[in-house]
Amino acid sequence: MLKRSFSEGFLEAGCDESGRGCLAGPVFAAAVILPPGYGNDRIDDSKKLTSKERYRLRDIITADALAWAIASVSPAEIDEMNILNASILAMHNAILQLKVRPLLLLVDGNRFHAFETIPHLCIIKGDTQYQSIAAASILAKTYRDDAMLELHQEFPNYGWNHNKGYASRQHCEQIYATGLSKYHRKSFHLKGQLKIEFEDF
Repeated sequence: MLKRSFSEGFLEAGCDESGRGCLAGPVFAAAVILPPGYGNDRIDDSKKLTSKERYRLRDIITADALAWAIASVSPAEIDEMNILNASILAMHNAILQLKVRPLLLLVDGNRFHAFETIPHLCIIKGDTQYQSIAAASILAKTYRDDAMLELHQEFPNYGWNHNKGYASRQHCEQIYATGLSKYHRKSFHLKGQLKIEFEDF
């Protein structure tokens, strides 16, 4: 079971993102404040769970949390500011939407920009250590998957219903065959990985 909190008695918001390593689609982030002392041994890093488990836990987390919020940053914005800054912006925007103000932010990873006057703690692989971060990883992942399924309806040739915008073989071959869509991140690894002439799109 993951740790319930970093410091007992503090309202902590776990923060995590989803979609940072994708070739297409927005990056999503979530912030989750679980009740003090809350424990659910099914909550874990979203990457360790099946899709059914993630969606089942999403319903539990959103019902039990004191507060939770989701935010996203578009591919165009990712191209403008880079994926790290876009991921942090998405987390900031999620925190801004929380209906309860946390006293501490637990952030997955090793990079973050200070948010207002709330202290933060960056934790490498935090989604494998703290429930609130794992809960945020589940929400970010499932809401991003929902968004990619919607984008798939517009561009079914890329297989986003399966690869969710990651660099699967089908996805890369389709980019070679037909080029980039408006939802691809033109600044993110594509040039090196696929050797596409971007001015043609």
